[in-house]
Amino acid sequence: MAKLVVENFSAFKELEGKQLPDGDWMTVSQEMINDFAKATGDFQWIHVDVEKATKHSPFKKPVAHGFMSISLISKMLEDLIQVKSAQMGVNYGLNKVRFPNPVLVDSRLRLVGSILNIENYGDTGLKITWNCTVEIEGQSKPACAAEFLSLMFE
Repeated sequence: MAKLVVENFSAFKELEGKQLPDGDWMTVSQEMINDFAKATGDFQWIHVDVEKATKHSPFKKPVAHGFMSISLISKMLEDLIQVKSAQMGVNYGLNKVRFPNPVLVDSRLRLVGSILNIENYGDTGLKITWNCTVEIEGQSKPACAAEFLSLMFE
């Protein structure tokens, strides 16, 4: 997938209400899950104990943290779209979040989404509402569905 590149905020605003190109697939490794556990302090065995998860989990392998799916959205959007004139972007929040399907270790994920709304924010910024679905390859239900909010500044 080629990154969608727009020159400036005027061109970006024209994308409001439009579907984004599908993102590239990325594999969720056990190392990523372990690193997320270290960052958050959430060492529940279903995530980090491969042997126990294989024996006792209904999924028969470790599962990524639900919030790991959300945290990947920023990176997935960065890989998907670039506004050349933007000097900085930050996460602003979430309106709606659901985790309909667990992400098993070694699953492949990609972002599918659209730009729901773009509004001015301060003198040089935009507030963007993204409709984001984190798909799991081969699964009918996604890992995550969310309205993700970010700010971008020129």
